[in-house]
Amino acid sequence: MSVDFKTFVGLAPAVSAARLPVLLRGRHGIGKSQVVYQLAANAGLPVVERRASQMTEGDLVGLPSVEGNRTSFNPPDWFKQACEEPVCLFLDEVDRATLEVRQGIFELTDSRKLNGHNLHPDTIIFAAVNGGEHGENYQVNEMDPAELDRWSVWDIEPTVEDWLAWAKNNVDGLIWDFINQNRSHLEHNEDIEPNKRYPSRRSWDRLDKVLKQADALEAGPKMFNLAQSFVGFEAAVALNDYAKNYERVVTVEQLLNGDRVEALAAFSLNEHCAMIEKVEAEEICTAEFSDEHVKNLAAYFITLPSEAAMKLWSVISQAGVQDNVVKFHGASNGAVGSHLSKILGA
Repeated sequence: MSVDFKTFVGLAPAVSAARLPVLLRGRHGIGKSQVVYQLAANAGLPVVERRASQMTEGDLVGLPSVEGNRTSFNPPDWFKQACEEPVCLFLDEVDRATLEVRQGIFELTDSRKLNGHNLHPDTIIFAAVNGGEHGENYQVNEMDPAELDRWSVWDIEPTVEDWLAWAKNNVDGLIWDFINQNRSHLEHNEDIEPNKRYPSRRSWDRLDKVLKQADALEAGPKMFNLAQSFVGFEAAVALNDYAKNYERVVTVEQLLNGDRVEALAAFSLNEHCAMIEKVEAEEICTAEFSDEHVKNLAAYFITLPSEAAMKLWSVISQAGVQDNVVKFHGASNGAVGSHLSKILGA
């Protein structure tokens, strides 16, 4: 059974606290590495990352030295660091590693040591692979039951909401709004054609960085050509078309300030629902509303079609700030309450 990142982030620290290794399995570009770095930061630990696919047996166990008639292995610097101080040891692409390297990782995950060198008691271990249910799409090796038994195994299927929650502080508003309203373009989930470029969560992040660098966050050949190189033809066409009409997009800040009223009035139902999703994503309902915000949200609410109005009411009421619910319900001389009663009675 797969889990989203919200579930994983909530539960994985309990596994690490027991000093047991954690294995993430999932498609490429979904953010497995990023979430490992996030968890390490939450734990206050530096990340020591190694690509198991690029390691030889010597890279893992170190080189021998001889004293008298005895041979001992000197651990490589990254492993010595993990033995001498608390770190998050992150082994990527384990299912692409050679059998000899995987045998060494087997000992590491089983007993927290290699060739007699023990990990620091507070070092934690994470690994990431593309195998599992998606393994047939990748050039990876199968991990046998004894191998997997050493790990706490998590099959990751992140939701669009996982990405939107991360992206709200990391990508431009144009990209965020496009994905929010065109969710099928976030990543490719169907059969894969060989050598065809598809979008992924990682490729959208990289495209955002390049569009900012090229000052190309508006429709045109520059945006289209750059987008095509990162997310493929279909997604590039859709993004460029969306950017042509981006002036219709209203920000949450503009909504709260009572701006762009005419633009909001021209919204379709889907655009209203996307607007409300932005309100939820920016978590404005988790803080107490100002009088101005209540007034402007109320003015917007009473213009909404039933489905969108109920969506906004749910966002406000489920945010857990009772004062906001009371203020909003009574706003505009009771017009909000009347509009809500009319909807519920319909």
